[in-house]
Amino acid sequence: MSQSHLTNTTFASLQLPEILQQGIEKAGFSYCTPIQAEALPITLAGNDILGQAQTGTGKTAAFLVSAINRLLATPRADQPRCLILAPTRELAVQIHNDALPLCQFTDLKVGAVFGGTGYDTQKDMLEAGVDLLVATPGRVIDFYKQRLFNLKQIEVMVLDEADRMFDLGFIKDIRYLLRQMPPPQKRLNMLFSATMPCRVTELAYEHMNNPKMVKIAAEFMTADKVEQYVYYTSNEEKIPLLLGILKSGDMTRTLVFANTRHATNRIAEYLLGNGFETAILSGEVPQKTRMALLKRFQAGELPILVATDVAARGLHIESISHVINFDLPQDAEDYVHRIGRTARAGATGEAYSFACEQYAFSLPEIEAYVGNKIAVRSIDPALLVTPQPRKRLKSAASDKGASPGRHARKGDREQTSSQHHKKRRRGPKPAAGGTPPTSP
Repeated sequence: MSQSHLTNTTFASLQLPEILQQGIEKAGFSYCTPIQAEALPITLAGNDILGQAQTGTGKTAAFLVSAINRLLATPRADQPRCLILAPTRELAVQIHNDALPLCQFTDLKVGAVFGGTGYDTQKDMLEAGVDLLVATPGRVIDFYKQRLFNLKQIEVMVLDEADRMFDLGFIKDIRYLLRQMPPPQKRLNMLFSATMPCRVTELAYEHMNNPKMVKIAAEFMTADKVEQYVYYTSNEEKIPLLLGILKSGDMTRTLVFANTRHATNRIAEYLLGNGFETAILSGEVPQKTRMALLKRFQAGELPILVATDVAARGLHIESISHVINFDLPQDAEDYVHRIGRTARAGATGEAYSFACEQYAFSLPEIEAYVGNKIAVRSIDPALLVTPQPRKRLKSAASDKGASPGRHARKGDREQTSSQHHKKRRRGPKPAAGGTPPTSP
């Protein structure tokens, strides 16, 4: 992996506690990324931060190191002292897994609560006590209202992917949780996001203590080492073209994005019917299954994953070689986050997008947002593979459309791209001051 994404600032130069420094070294970190080099001196000095950087640049380690440093400097309590809020189950699990090696030489207890699975296990963990808690909003409010813990001892609050919190309609839940904590002046507050719209900065200045802004700009809005291409294709050519690209390239680990769960089922059935091992990652897949699929994909046992935008943010999976937008997203920011799954942390990658009859209208907005034209590739007839029949999935939704997953708890369900797009156009609903949201 390229080291060009790192700075000359070392973690050893930050004068961290020895037991934290040991965890950092064990995790394989030596030099800081730009967001870490800029953010850590601010947060380690006890100041709040509003941080913006591209996805995959080390925001998670920045706030974890800051949080652990703060907890090690203060007395233990019988309640959570750090709450890290994430918009999705997958991101919560990712943050939890990143926190464990950093805390391995300390006596800090790390836990995670999220919807879809593990309800009783998570409940038992909270009853046993935890110092650093990673959570999705719906599930943590559920447990909070059961009085399994309180938030009066919170010393560190982290809001990750804040823009996504708005997109998914969690902002009322977030405000409710923030009001249960000590005043902003009595805690360390960190907000990190890939984009920083006005509604996010307004939230920060309302619930944080004079946060300092850190923005790590990139040459382009998208990862500068992603080679991007677009194919203008008819709807009927999309499956043949997808099969041809997969057969022709050295694609060690590929994410294929579609806009709906129905489309992911159809794509996966064609891939399975044509000799490609693949699986689906969407909101209707049970949480335990999703975690197992991500583990296999991360380990290289599963070469292709077909996903909705549930996989577009927050997940750090090493060595994704290609991203294919089978459907162009209807929102330009989603394009950035999708192709940001490859070329992470200095690596390189390729992204192919199909501008079809249904979604080609999104391309001008995407190009305007990323600030450059995406290179057009003509369709070589040799790439149009005649597909073999689909291999029907037992759990696949019918051709009439996919229904919402029964396994998702209220507040943790994903939205389809069309729902997400409409929500963005409407804007967030005003929060009801101090009124607790309906328990997810």
